[in-house]
Amino acid sequence: MMNDYISMVPQAIGNGTGNASSNQTTDATAGATPSNASLTALLRSTSAKVSDILNKSLNDEDISEQEGLILFDTQGRDLDALIATADKLRENSVGDCGTFVITRNINFTNVCNMGCKFCGFAKRKNEAGAELLSMDEIANRAQEAWDRGATEVCIQGGLHPDLKGDHYRNILKAIKAQVPDMHIHAFSPFEIWYGARKSRMSTADFIQDLIDHGLGSMPGTAAEILDVEIRKKLTKDKLSTEQWIDIITTAHKLGLPTTATIMYGHVDSPKHWVEHIGKIRTIQQQTGGFTEFVPLGFVHYESPLYLSQPDVRPGPTADENIKMHAISRVMLNGWIDNIQASWVKLGPDYASAMLRAGANDIGGTLMNESITRASGGKNGQEIVPADMVKMIEKAGLHAARRNTLYQTIEKFERSATLELVDTVCRQTIPVMEIASSDNALMPRVSGALS
Repeated sequence: MMNDYISMVPQAIGNGTGNASSNQTTDATAGATPSNASLTALLRSTSAKVSDILNKSLNDEDISEQEGLILFDTQGRDLDALIATADKLRENSVGDCGTFVITRNINFTNVCNMGCKFCGFAKRKNEAGAELLSMDEIANRAQEAWDRGATEVCIQGGLHPDLKGDHYRNILKAIKAQVPDMHIHAFSPFEIWYGARKSRMSTADFIQDLIDHGLGSMPGTAAEILDVEIRKKLTKDKLSTEQWIDIITTAHKLGLPTTATIMYGHVDSPKHWVEHIGKIRTIQQQTGGFTEFVPLGFVHYESPLYLSQPDVRPGPTADENIKMHAISRVMLNGWIDNIQASWVKLGPDYASAMLRAGANDIGGTLMNESITRASGGKNGQEIVPADMVKMIEKAGLHAARRNTLYQTIEKFERSATLELVDTVCRQTIPVMEIASSDNALMPRVSGALS
């Protein structure tokens, strides 16, 4: 059992970070989701403290932030038990199914004056390489994506000083006029904050206007770490923790689903990580509006934060990556069913391994991902659906293509022909229920409809 789980994770190279290279290989297909008996036996061989925490999660009880912190300190058999438990919880939540989405990233401008220290993407307005895509170009890229089978475009950009408040609305109108059935997953909370200020509108009115013009969901990026001191170091706290939470919860109350993210492995620590996950869980208990949680390891290679400050870490370690995905599954069990492993951040082999450590999704085929690449990411900007299927099958799971809201579109047989079949994958549809009062908790139920 111990070797089955630890051997799935490729060891980091170079400076010891978890940014695995494409020439590393692992074979996760040998690992099977642990049976109840084998998991029970493994838990009996771990420390009493860790065993108690993991059993709580297996009994669908929330573990505390302090208990999550204990899990980040696991090694040896305790770590094996954590990974096996996360794998079992993944199976309990979504079945033996790994998913992906065909999507295109459209970064409509790289001009931004916010000065976030970790960002290698931003340019000044008159700097070489600065760009602002026209509405026609954005719509044409969406059309190209649709023609290649995409069901989603993910649209984000820098906070260009010359943007007018209606720029975000006009992007939606341009896409919907040309590709009316395309799902638009767009605009981070930072962009919502900026657009509302530019429009002199309340956050709620601005978001509602975007919904009225075709916004289908919102990425929960710009979260980084939801801690005041860490955010000051990363972004000068220009979008505070309270503001991020307010924008996200406002979107949920208006019926707009969002994702949730964490960016880790820079000037933070496990204490900040469990507090961040705890905040995400609390929001989900109140609104039910998150569709997925996406851990994003810090890519350091060309990040100004790393290049200019000696105390900044070069991204998370291999151990931290696997613990982050496993503990996210354990802490969010029963609240957020979908944990995504970002192949862009981790590399395909590494992302595949995470599918047996709590994750159930590997994100999108992308087309034109430029933000991670601008910070020196080494894993390319697009892979085709057949590659996604292979990554999922390598982990020993059945592959399925989904849409943005985790509704299953295609299920694949384990064969080179990728023939469409019915498998054991469950159709996962996030349940969007808004609590009747700000302090009410959502019922603790799975977000999947079988």
